[in-house]
Amino acid sequence: MIGSRRLLRVLGLCGAAWCCGFFIAPTQAQDAKPRTPVVLISIDGLKPEYVLNADAHGLRIPNLRLFVKEGAYATGVRGVVPTVTYPSHTTMLTGVWPAKHGIYANTTFDPLRKNFGGWYWYAEDIKVATLWDAAGDAGLTTVNVHWPVSVGAHITWNLPQYWRAGTPDDRKLLRALATPGLLDTLEKELGPYADGVDESIEGDENRARFAVRLLELKHPDFATIYLTALDHEEHAFGPFSPQSDAVLERIDAALGRILDAVRRIYAGRAVVCVVSDHGFVPTSKALQLGVAFRNAGLIEFGEKDEIKSWNAMIWGAGGSAAIILHEKNDTATKAKVAELLAKLAAGPANGIDRIVSEEELHARGGFPEATFLVALRPGYVTGENVSGDLVTASSVKGMHGYWPDEAEMRSSFFILGPGWTPHSVGEIDMRAIAPTLTEILGVPLPAAESRALLP
Repeated sequence: MIGSRRLLRVLGLCGAAWCCGFFIAPTQAQDAKPRTPVVLISIDGLKPEYVLNADAHGLRIPNLRLFVKEGAYATGVRGVVPTVTYPSHTTMLTGVWPAKHGIYANTTFDPLRKNFGGWYWYAEDIKVATLWDAAGDAGLTTVNVHWPVSVGAHITWNLPQYWRAGTPDDRKLLRALATPGLLDTLEKELGPYADGVDESIEGDENRARFAVRLLELKHPDFATIYLTALDHEEHAFGPFSPQSDAVLERIDAALGRILDAVRRIYAGRAVVCVVSDHGFVPTSKALQLGVAFRNAGLIEFGEKDEIKSWNAMIWGAGGSAAIILHEKNDTATKAKVAELLAKLAAGPANGIDRIVSEEELHARGGFPEATFLVALRPGYVTGENVSGDLVTASSVKGMHGYWPDEAEMRSSFFILGPGWTPHSVGEIDMRAIAPTLTEILGVPLPAAESRALLP
């Protein structure tokens, strides 16, 4: 109920407007230029070749191929530093590099392991406006299903991505973090929602059903939907493995159900954009930087390999690792680390492509507190061992996180809807995605560092 003071104020403003002869109904501005709804779908780890060269791989993905036949697409998207999930997804929503938006990696920097492997789940860590913010500030409604860094985000109906223990208690936590009452309402009709830690194809199919129902019930102006099973399969078996190809075909079928819902709900008015966060390469070896740093006395360990103290720490990101100094201006430690890294890079068997300097790293918008970045060659990953051999067999068969100039790290951009005729936009910068979508939505995103793509 409107309070008496507020009611008087509203009536006063309306009366003044009538007297001046320019009273505008609340929806008149939108009626004059109808909004174009946008549905943004991320398929984690989708290399553009999966779609652009689908025949060569024998892939049955009719819905993804529709974007090439009837919409616009990029031949590749140049990613961010590091080329991993959370920083990339946040760049796609903000139009800026990680150093500016604040999501520097998947996991937070936690040298003493006090955060129990915590990820950048919380939207309050994002330092600039997102597409969710821009849409909400313009009075538009938003929906989210499982997009990274969405806990507590400015979203009308939110099913955020979150997990902690991987136990049934996580479901209670997700219910508390989602929009109040939303999960209960949907589960009464659709059954249990997928656990946050579930990255299986069944989890994706479950979330796609929830996304379809949310679109049907809420008709949002802007929706974000995240599907993760392809990435999970590529880590386990490598890109273009039979297992990865089979999962992508099932993701394509789930995408088809989302597209059918969009057609029914928006009657041809909506734009659908399919993106991915990074590419993928096959891997076979792991460089255990922790072993080298321990042997050099840069990290001191106690019982059960617990870290007691450190002068320089490794912040791993798959195919690369940032090096953080405990004291930023410790010139002696910096020189010691530089000498160690140069020695490691000189050994071909260690798999280091190059050591990126602080200046170049920061110019590319990555890891603002880091002094060095160890960029590995494709095929190698950063390991987590702190004792034993320096180079070991990799426990994963596929990885990303490599320096973004590596061609295999290119990600995807496909867009379908009014005004987007079939054509290639060539290779694009990941920072161009957010301003392109805000242009379609008709809302501002002043912080974006790139211009919008034109239909």
